[in-house]
Amino acid sequence: MSTRIDPRAGMPAQAGDLVDIGRLLDAYSQTKPDPQDPAQRVSFGTSGHRGSSLDGSFNEDHILAITQAICTYRSGQGIDGPLFIGIDTHALSAPAQETAFEVLAANGVDVRRSQGGEYTPTPAISHAILCHNRGRTSGLADGIVITPSHNPPADGGFKYNPPNGGPADTGVTGWVQDRANRLLASGLKDVRRVATDGGAKSARDHDYLTAYVADLGNVIDFDLIRSAGLRLGVDPLGGAGVHYWARIAEHYRIDLDVVSEQVDPQFGFMTLDWDGRIRMDPSSSYAMRRLIGMKDRYDIAFACDTDHDRHGIVTPSAGLLPTNHYLSVAIDYLFRHRPQWSAQAAIGKTVVSSAMIDRVAAGLGRPLCEVPVGFKWFVDGLFDGSLGFGGEESAGAAFLRRDGGVWTTDKDGIAPSLLAAEITARSGHDPGVAYQQLCERYGEAWSDRVEAPASKPQKQALARLSPAQITQTQLAGESMESVLDKAPGNDAPIGGIKVTAKSGWFAARPSGTEDIYKIYAESFRDEAHLHRLLQEAQSIVDVALAGAGSVPVGAVP
Repeated sequence: MSTRIDPRAGMPAQAGDLVDIGRLLDAYSQTKPDPQDPAQRVSFGTSGHRGSSLDGSFNEDHILAITQAICTYRSGQGIDGPLFIGIDTHALSAPAQETAFEVLAANGVDVRRSQGGEYTPTPAISHAILCHNRGRTSGLADGIVITPSHNPPADGGFKYNPPNGGPADTGVTGWVQDRANRLLASGLKDVRRVATDGGAKSARDHDYLTAYVADLGNVIDFDLIRSAGLRLGVDPLGGAGVHYWARIAEHYRIDLDVVSEQVDPQFGFMTLDWDGRIRMDPSSSYAMRRLIGMKDRYDIAFACDTDHDRHGIVTPSAGLLPTNHYLSVAIDYLFRHRPQWSAQAAIGKTVVSSAMIDRVAAGLGRPLCEVPVGFKWFVDGLFDGSLGFGGEESAGAAFLRRDGGVWTTDKDGIAPSLLAAEITARSGHDPGVAYQQLCERYGEAWSDRVEAPASKPQKQALARLSPAQITQTQLAGESMESVLDKAPGNDAPIGGIKVTAKSGWFAARPSGTEDIYKIYAESFRDEAHLHRLLQEAQSIVDVALAGAGSVPVGAVP
């Protein structure tokens, strides 16, 4: 089994690849979703409700229902402080925000929108919530983030962050989802809404940009970066942080070149991702061709996705550094150079992240907390400081302030990007070299992730796999040591399966945001062993799904 790479992957997008923005926006307001069709109901995946207006999965009715459900939830919980709201640069984000304004105003919510209509990175909203709530026990704030993250241009996304500043947990999202779907089924009769523009006029401005940038020096050592005289480059990929970078460079007096400030809802400047689609994924070598081609111009360069909650690090030594490599380097560096952090602060990783992180944690003498995919599992630990760092294989991470206090409890692509510059400044070499030093210390690991299309029934069957359905006892010539459907760190379901042996492991799970599935694998031997792990993983998953009565995901129905 292997990811089917489109022959045009990595090539510039052409006219035929671009979404029709007019059609997309018309469908948002005119298409009425069918509440009896599961594909057109509200569905919160790993990070909010996502979909496209073109297929009836992200339309005005969805936003009306979700926003009213959030209003009802926050009222029931006694959350009566301001609600911070922001959008990214996807075409559906702005109309979704206007719809939300109308419902929030009708429900008497004190809404804080971005000053001057500035786009708002996800971490800036989390930061605003936490700063407002610091020291408070009443009048607590929460937030709405309108973004489908790095998804294609035709998609929209909508998620809720409660007063802890991070993505809502499954208990909250399940309640909001169920309430919103009941509202859809009732024809929205219980949705409160003011006249068009009335909601927007009632919202108050908040300067997210200035507040976030001014506080960033409490997370990153800019004095060190500046004194090293590093030449830095950043590609915002047309995303929400597009105007943040120049302000950061000016405020902290660092040599940072913003390679493009272009904003285009079609994202026509992108190179195509692995499947021939436009996707603003900073961890993809196909989507990152522009910045990779500039790697020798800078001491270190980086990019963020559309809502700036994911990072991609481009080094002179290694080009685009694989996410697992950079997470390992960042963890090793932070826990050695943040003396004010608690000696008990743990390291958070997901079940599909590299076992190199396990080795680094052991070398540091730090506890490891391994959780399912989804940043919500790190929120409480980052909030109370029991986690110094939380990171996902999909290039999402957050960590504490330099003094050990909470910074953000949602993913922050900006801080990890700038941390790469701090690492380079202190060590004298880029994070690609630092990773090779980790390999010399702990042994090398070979990892890969493959993706392929999967229908919703196939994804559901994969998410329900249990250890009892895995009948094999061998993995790549070794006895299986464990078969997990729950994460070791918190005993929560992982929404798939993870199988380990002495020399490697694999995990299989459906995507929570797109109609694809993913198989992750890592070998502690060599590249050939990694390929064998991937092949056997596909076979094991196919057998298990066939036994469950589902068409195997790797097969053609």
